[in-house]
Amino acid sequence: MPDAKTCGQCAAPDDCGELFQRLLALDFSMRAPWADVHAVSVACFSFQHSSSMARTGYYWAALHVYVEGGPAALGPMARRARRLNSHRHGGRAPGADDFPGVPPLPDDAVPPAAFATTIVDVAVDGSFPAEGHQERMRRWAADTVSAWRRAG
Repeated sequence: MPDAKTCGQCAAPDDCGELFQRLLALDFSMRAPWADVHAVSVACFSFQHSSSMARTGYYWAALHVYVEGGPAALGPMARRARRLNSHRHGGRAPGADDFPGVPPLPDDAVPPAAFATTIVDVAVDGSFPAEGHQERMRRWAADTVSAWRRAG
């Protein structure tokens, strides 16, 4: 049984909810390197927390697009998602199948019990330092995808 300092959802040895709030504040600062990967931050946290409502095909696709193409690949993905969500194009939320090469959204009936990389690893000392942030984010995304693949 996890102790009071261990997250019962991702098994991180810290208060990951508080860390996520800090990361969101940096994301919304609109400064690099944090703002560039906001969708990936939300996706990783969501797929590591079974109570999250944001585990969608779009966020699953964001993980794959980022792991394969890095931050530069997220811009075209976001533009495509906005187009699909526009009332001019049917106004629907994009899913994983809207992005070629992305596997289907995993069945969440059996979520992973633990992850090799969590928000604690990305936070380093709790401050989410800019130096190395992209590398830590890429590892977080890749390890999140790997855990879900093994669980399925």
